[in-house]
Amino acid sequence: MNKKIAIPTTGGILSAHFGHCEKFAIYEVADDKIIKEEFVSAPPHEPGSHPAFLRELGCTAIIAGGMGSRAQQLFAQNNIEVIIGLQSDNLKGLVETYISEGLASGDNLCDH
Repeated sequence: MNKKIAIPTTGGILSAHFGHCEKFAIYEVADDKIIKEEFVSAPPHEPGSHPAFLRELGCTAIIAGGMGSRAQQLFAQNNIEVIIGLQSDNLKGLVETYISEGLASGDNLCDH
């Protein structure tokens, strides 16, 4: 089963808050292997813009440091799994862990 996993980035590393990211790292996964990595500029931040944008790209999951509860609801409505509370400079490593072991959400690193 193919999956697309999004990670919000700022300065090439995982953003603490997805809504303020510069780009999304998008990883395409097939047969439990990363087959493609690309960086896509984020749209202007408006309520609901990022979940819809990532749905249009075919994303099935987002790994983030933090996000507000309304954003989490919008991702759920768009059938995009949300994993929050993570910190890492190794984006590919996060995706590889997600594929092989799964990732659990931690404490939300967002203050709203």
